[in-house]
Amino acid sequence: MSRVAKAAVGLMAATLVAKILGFGRELALASAYGASGVSDAFLVAMNIPAVIFTAIGTSLGTAFIPLYCEVNANKGEQASNKFTNNVFNIVVIICLVLSAIGAIFTPQIVKMFAVGFEGETLSLAIYYTRVMILGLAFLGMSYIMMAYLQVKENFIIPGFMSVPYNILIIISIIVSVKISPYLLPWGTLIGLSLQFLFQLPFAIKKGYRYKLYIDVKDEHLKRMLWLIAPVLIGVAVNQINTIVDRTIASTLVEGSISALNYATKLNQFVMGMFIVSISSVVYPMLSKLSTENNKEKFNKSIITSVNTVTLLVIPISIGAIILANPIVKLLFQRGEFDVRATQMTAVALIFYSIGMIGYGLRDILGKVFYSLQDTRTPMINGVIAMVLNITLNILFVKYTNMQLAGLAFATSISALFTIALLFISLRRKIGSFGGKSIALGMIKSLISGIIMAVVTLFAYNTIANILGSGFIKEVITLALSVGIGAIVYGTSIIILKVDEVNIILEKVKGKLNRK
Repeated sequence: MSRVAKAAVGLMAATLVAKILGFGRELALASAYGASGVSDAFLVAMNIPAVIFTAIGTSLGTAFIPLYCEVNANKGEQASNKFTNNVFNIVVIICLVLSAIGAIFTPQIVKMFAVGFEGETLSLAIYYTRVMILGLAFLGMSYIMMAYLQVKENFIIPGFMSVPYNILIIISIIVSVKISPYLLPWGTLIGLSLQFLFQLPFAIKKGYRYKLYIDVKDEHLKRMLWLIAPVLIGVAVNQINTIVDRTIASTLVEGSISALNYATKLNQFVMGMFIVSISSVVYPMLSKLSTENNKEKFNKSIITSVNTVTLLVIPISIGAIILANPIVKLLFQRGEFDVRATQMTAVALIFYSIGMIGYGLRDILGKVFYSLQDTRTPMINGVIAMVLNITLNILFVKYTNMQLAGLAFATSISALFTIALLFISLRRKIGSFGGKSIALGMIKSLISGIIMAVVTLFAYNTIANILGSGFIKEVITLALSVGIGAIVYGTSIIILKVDEVNIILEKVKGKLNRK
């Protein structure tokens, strides 16, 4: 196995552990508070620091890595460590200033994120936010350490960094039920600090040495800021979409924010597990091929990456649509999470899943443009999609009866529209890159997915009628149905001769023949 493949597999394993714990956090919150005012307030408060800094942190990582490599290659390890400390210290100062501003203007900030909150829900959201926003500095330091470890080819530790964070939140949820809901944000705050502290020893082992050094006139820092701007705007539009969705959801029936959140987490579990791992491997490979001006291999890599994502995501998307209710019921319906919460979350999951292929391909195509040193195109297309999402949100909620479903549906439509724009922009930029192969692969995956859907639904209804209700019986029913569906989908794509599957089968046959 190549070093790149090993890194991808290792990152996928780390991501799986982190995602399972993150999902466990959502299960704990759902069981403890259901879709209620407390859970709405907590989720909004958790979202505020993330929105403020996630876009900046992602952009920092994108710009930091190539500049670190340049400094290290031209000036050596000592200079690159100096550059790291300069970025680190400036980020900490910015975060501390933002925390101070946030603590002062918390009520106004919460109202921006949740205009419909009133009474006890509003009071809780303000308190939770005021506590959590103190962790911005730890969030900033975590992103710098993550980028540093990645440039040192350590992908596993950054993949695990959310593990202590999620453990602390789960503990705080359990304790808060027994003592007071006001304890909820303190676990999150401690968890944010542990994300940084967890990575620090490994960074030191790789050569990082902290020094109190700040130079705002550093040429590499100025270049980094220049690179960050378009990436920041491109990443920020996703955060703005989340803000708009939750802001409008706060005006709907109680629990709408929680239902959107739980449905989003189910989608993100899949995206984080597969798409992040694939894009992390694809990005450096595409960057190298772009630098070498190897157009043939570059185009082939695009086709393989896009078709692989399509092959994985389409059956999951269709499966989530047809089995949304039993999936949500099995995973969440316990404690305070009642039938009403299950129905709300299932509806959101169905309409989010329609655009799942859009979320996956958007990340891959964004990396293609970044490898071409074009950060402007994804930014422009992302802004267009954001405007579309906000417009559709208002139209669906105000002028139709879709309500919660409309918010999720608008997000899906904007994601699908974004990838259409990115494909068109990519063709204009590099010419023909294998669009027919991609379209053919998508059609074959869709046909296989539809066949899978029919068989899976029939299998689920048949098995459910035979076994009846009950938690264990429902687990068996869902597991058998998903297993049958997977076999049908796999058989269909083999019969339809999807190229990526044929490559995998040939490699497996080769290994078996050698044995």
